[in-house]
Amino acid sequence: MFNRILIANRGEIALRIIRACRELGVKSVAVHSEADANSLHVQMADDAICIGPAPAKDSYLKIANIISAAEVADVDAIHPGYGFLSENEHFVQICESCNIKFIGPTSENIRKMGDKSMARETMKKCGVPTIPGSKAIVKTQEEALKVAHEAGYPVLIKATAGGGGKGMRIAHNDVSLAQSYLMAQSEAERAFGNGNVYIEKYIENARHVEMQILADHYGHTIWLGERDCSIQRRHQKLLEETPCPVLTPDLRRRMGKTAVRAAEYIGYRSAGTIEFLLDSKGNYYFMEMNTRIQVEHPVTEMATGIDILKTQIRIAAGEKLTIEQKEVNPTGHVIEWRVNAEDPFNNFAPSPGRLEWLNFPGGPGVRVDSHVYTGYDIPPFYDSMIAKIIVRGDNREDAMNRLARALGETLIEGVKTTIPLGLAILNDSQFRRGKYHTGFLDQFLKDGLGLKIAAHNNG
Repeated sequence: MFNRILIANRGEIALRIIRACRELGVKSVAVHSEADANSLHVQMADDAICIGPAPAKDSYLKIANIISAAEVADVDAIHPGYGFLSENEHFVQICESCNIKFIGPTSENIRKMGDKSMARETMKKCGVPTIPGSKAIVKTQEEALKVAHEAGYPVLIKATAGGGGKGMRIAHNDVSLAQSYLMAQSEAERAFGNGNVYIEKYIENARHVEMQILADHYGHTIWLGERDCSIQRRHQKLLEETPCPVLTPDLRRRMGKTAVRAAEYIGYRSAGTIEFLLDSKGNYYFMEMNTRIQVEHPVTEMATGIDILKTQIRIAAGEKLTIEQKEVNPTGHVIEWRVNAEDPFNNFAPSPGRLEWLNFPGGPGVRVDSHVYTGYDIPPFYDSMIAKIIVRGDNREDAMNRLARALGETLIEGVKTTIPLGLAILNDSQFRRGKYHTGFLDQFLKDGLGLKIAAHNNG
């Protein structure tokens, strides 16, 4: 096992890694920007090092600063969390060259799956169903038009690098394609320093279903069940649940085995997620692989009782995966809601500022992952998520009621949050029947969010 781990991240995931380190008897080293000097992960780590000014490009994305901090702190491993450098092949290569263990997959794994266009072609070779679209990077508008006509509108233009919904645009005709193509390229370049995009058929009314996998260095790979992540805004998830309301046991097994086959084909090592789109007829298609820990990993932890973070660290340390597939038995129903400092009444505009008052929920079956506290100043420089509220119930109705109770107990003053939106969705009859898809939230908002919230509060 490692002696000291540097956490190349911030916020709730940094705190989650610190907790895992503490339970494993490993010392933790936090890095932070000047804006995060008072963050909870800085206070909870065994040591902390400032790595630069507030902007992420000058701190959390500054590879040289992070490696310097790792050498000064004399760590033997780096955990990247999610986002930032977690799927940066170059960063992994530098860690490897400096004899610092990267807690995640190999640089070769990331090279194969980090570029989404390359990942699609790799998955085709191992027999995983993929969405029709371009075979490689689409370099010109003329090529984009040709691919769109072959696949048929609507199409989805996607950045080959990164994630989090950045560099993604839907086009329904030739005119919108030209504009969306340029916008996706521009956004991808700003977000990831890589403006390459590819195009695939947009499957309307699909569900976003992902399979959590774990793989060690000895050829042992297992899947831990699925998460339905279809409630999204701007291609970014807001709610995740397991089990998926529409999966049959047979379809679940087939998707799980497909995920394992995909991971084994590339020799994957670490925790990871294979993401699929599921259409209304039960057909599923590979979308992408996340070669890192996921924001929503607590959903699977609550359902299976398996600590994914600690297992990921053990795998990186060279330990064998001791869990057999037959021992993975998810129970109950788990739902997570992301609490973002955003105003859902104002196009999800960020709402940074001081948390004047904060109270998180408790009680049976409730877990809260967060890095904020009363008096904390939410900086405007980073992702707006300030907490994840995860609940487990005996069944889906029980879990929905528990989450509604937990969100109602969550008291936040000083900033706007997505909590009213969560309560409104939980009160929606279609959602409660499990009848939703990736376009659900857009339609929900068009139908009048304010009226739904008012109806809920008056009910």
